[in-house]
Amino acid sequence: MVLLVIDFMLIAWSVYGVGMAGWADSYESDGVAPSNASRAAAQALWLLGGGAVLTGGGLLVLGWRIPGIVQSVVLGGGAVLVSSLAAG
Repeated sequence: MVLLVIDFMLIAWSVYGVGMAGWADSYESDGVAPSNASRAAAQALWLLGGGAVLTGGGLLVLGWRIPGIVQSVVLGGGAVLVSSLAAG
């Protein structure tokens, strides 16, 4: 249960970071420089995707199937959410 709370906090922090970078980009969008939102989304995608593989896989290796699957699904879903924010 504690890991689930930490997962949701990490996802919320990532969404906030990408949102703030996108908001800041709207004020300095000149079309030449790459956007900070896409860089923040890529970092969050690696963080959440890596967390899904490491923690979910670790729990599965330990034999905790349901927590491992939930961990992988929640963090993997968060990674998809963050990457879709930067794309759209």
